[in-house]
Amino acid sequence: MIVIENASVITNTEIASGIWQLEVESPQICSEYAGPGQFISLLTDNGWEHPLRRPMSIAGVNGSQLTIIYKIFGDVTILLSQMKKGDLLNFLGPVGNTFSGWDNADVNPILIGGGVGLAPILNLKKACDDNNRDAAIIIGARTGSEHSMKHDPDNSIFLTTDDGSVGEKGTVMPVLERLANDMKNVMLFACGPEPMLKAVQSFAVSAGILTQLSVESYMACGIGLCQGCAIETPNTNGSKHSYHEQFSLVCMDGPVYPASEVTFA
Repeated sequence: MIVIENASVITNTEIASGIWQLEVESPQICSEYAGPGQFISLLTDNGWEHPLRRPMSIAGVNGSQLTIIYKIFGDVTILLSQMKKGDLLNFLGPVGNTFSGWDNADVNPILIGGGVGLAPILNLKKACDDNNRDAAIIIGARTGSEHSMKHDPDNSIFLTTDDGSVGEKGTVMPVLERLANDMKNVMLFACGPEPMLKAVQSFAVSAGILTQLSVESYMACGIGLCQGCAIETPNTNGSKHSYHEQFSLVCMDGPVYPASEVTFA
C-alpha cells in the first residue's frame, strides 16, 4: 500500500562530490516496503515554488529508518541538502516494483550502477549480503570524487571512472563483459543513466543473459495520473495505434523491467 507520511530527517550528509545521503524516520512507509527497486516521491516544502514531487530511489531500509541517495541537480536538491535533523519532508511511497531472481541459488548476480542510479543497486547489494548471496558490483562515475566506495576487486567491488582517477578507466561495460564471460549463470541488475542502460541492454540481449533494468524517469505524481513517466515498449503483440500497448508507465509498471521489455530512444 502507498502511503503519504511526514518523514523526520535523522542525518543528511555529503558522501561524495555532489552526492548526498539522507536518512529519515519513516515508519509507515518502511512498514510497506517490499524490497530493493522501490522508490519514494517527495516534496521539500508546501509552497507553490516547487509544487511537484520528485522521485528518489530507496537506498536502504532499517526498521523504521529509510535512506535515499541524491545528487545536486537544481533548486529542489539544493533545498534538500539544506535539511537538518528534525526537519520534515513529505514522502509518498513506497512506489514501484522490486528486483527479483537475485536470491535464486542457481544465479550469480552482477549489479551495475551509474550516477545516482547507484542507490537501488547499493540497496540490492545489501540484500544480497544479508541473504548470504555473493554478488559482484560495478559502479561507474565521471571522476573519483564522485565515488563513495573503495575499489576492491578482491571482494568483487569494481569502480570505474571516465578519467581513470579511481578504479578502471572507462565505462562499466569492459568490466561487465569480462565478469560475465568469466562467470557462469550470471544475471544482471542495472540502474543508471539511459546510455548506460542501453549499453547493458544491448550486451545482455546479444549474450542471452537474463537482465533487469531499473529505469530512471521524470514524473510529477508517482501514481499514474500525470503520465509523465511513459516509456516505450517493444509492443510485439499489440496495435501500433494503441497508446496503452505502445507505452508503459514507470511509476505503475516499473521501475524495474526485464531488459527485453523496454525500448530506449
